[in-house]
Amino acid sequence: MITFSKFILIFGLFLNVVCCANAQRADVTYEESDEDFPNPERGFYIPLDTHGGNFVPLNSEKLISDRIELKKHGSARYAVYSTLLYRGYVLDSFVNKPLSESFLTNLDNDFKAVRDAGIKMILRFAYTNKTHSGNCRDKEKICPPYGDASKQVMLNHIAQLKPIFRKNADVIAVLQEGFIGIWGENYYTDYFGDPSDNGAGKINDENWHDRNDILKALLDALPKERMVQVRTPQIKQKFVYGPQAAVDSKPATDKIAFDFSDRSRISFHNDCFLASIDDYGTYFDYGSSATPKQSANEVLRKYVEADSRFGPVGGETCDDAFSPANDCAPAGHAEEEMRAMHYSFLNTAYNNTVNNDWDSLGCMNSIKKNLGYRFVLRKGNFPKEIKAGKQFMFSIDLENKGYASPFNPRPLIFVLRNQQTGKEYFISCKTDVRRWFSGKINWRETLRLPSDIIPGQYKLLLHFADASASVSKRPEYAIRLANKNVWEEKTGFNYLNFIIKVSR
Repeated sequence: MITFSKFILIFGLFLNVVCCANAQRADVTYEESDEDFPNPERGFYIPLDTHGGNFVPLNSEKLISDRIELKKHGSARYAVYSTLLYRGYVLDSFVNKPLSESFLTNLDNDFKAVRDAGIKMILRFAYTNKTHSGNCRDKEKICPPYGDASKQVMLNHIAQLKPIFRKNADVIAVLQEGFIGIWGENYYTDYFGDPSDNGAGKINDENWHDRNDILKALLDALPKERMVQVRTPQIKQKFVYGPQAAVDSKPATDKIAFDFSDRSRISFHNDCFLASIDDYGTYFDYGSSATPKQSANEVLRKYVEADSRFGPVGGETCDDAFSPANDCAPAGHAEEEMRAMHYSFLNTAYNNTVNNDWDSLGCMNSIKKNLGYRFVLRKGNFPKEIKAGKQFMFSIDLENKGYASPFNPRPLIFVLRNQQTGKEYFISCKTDVRRWFSGKINWRETLRLPSDIIPGQYKLLLHFADASASVSKRPEYAIRLANKNVWEEKTGFNYLNFIIKVSR
């Protein structure tokens, strides 16, 4: 039986423990920064095509200046930093033959230039980016033959590219499916089913099987850590569920996200963002052998809103005909669409009839900062003292103000730096920043100090490092937090504004 006096004693001991525990911990608050700055694998990209028959190599010095300096591109009235290069390779001279050794060497050299510059590439390969008119049924008067290659030629080319993709995956942000059709947009094609009025007006099962074989070859050519973007949501549905897949097929879920399966590695690029009610056919049902081509705008938009949470989404604007719907709020819903569909990047140079409106109407600064992720520290709670080799718990409250989360694997490293010697100790965290979706993030974790750490005073830092060993220590490839007085430009670390005591 517990007497009143024993209760008072126990309660007093409890209060003493709580008070002592509180005395051994400290809260830190952080100030948000409104600054626009470059961060890897997000933001406005710079487009730059080259041709197999007239290869113009990349210049690393120019790419460096594009990354570190605010610049205007094309007819843009706004300036951007760019950590992404869209590189389109037009294989016009290889439609009926293997890729040449000189082309493959030039491609490999491009990757080196990109790595030297501290940026990454959005890749697409196509066989033609030209159209020609004539007496054909297509309402746009884009007439066949279109100029893309046969399935077997494409498969052979992908096999040639595979070793280069694997070698240079560290600087590939994402690969766009490409290959099929004019511009690699999978529509006007000589070999894979022509859904325009020039052809069958839809895509039959056999054509879907052929298209799936190309997509599968591209997924296999890349390491499992890299994703492929497809031009329309139905391309993913027909790959995951087969040619008869309905437009209301289930999107990806948290359960399969980032598990490196084929279905988890497919996302989307929209090359006519907010150009019409269905973005010029982006959200359209192209049919099958048993079903017709028909509108599916509402259901496919809902599919992309759900599925795109777990992969890279990007593209470009292409026409201002949908104004004012494609403008800033309140007249338009450009940012609302970017956030709903988790946009990580857009073309800075096309179509600036649309993009410049975002600048003049006042939402461009917000778009520049919020494409992709934007992590802001709010509050941290840390122990004041830890013993070597022992576990410690910390909590950090953040907010992702961006439209999306990071889409490629990215370890998060807890760094302790000795105040006297500068020696650093690195502890891998368990959290996956790809799951730091838009909104508030409450990060709680328990880590263990190295047993050989030297007693002393230590600064606490976070390193959002790139997962590839070749660039993991380079600050250009590390994520910077949107806070004042945290970023270390030379290291790529974020200082948590806290010093902890390590003892024996």
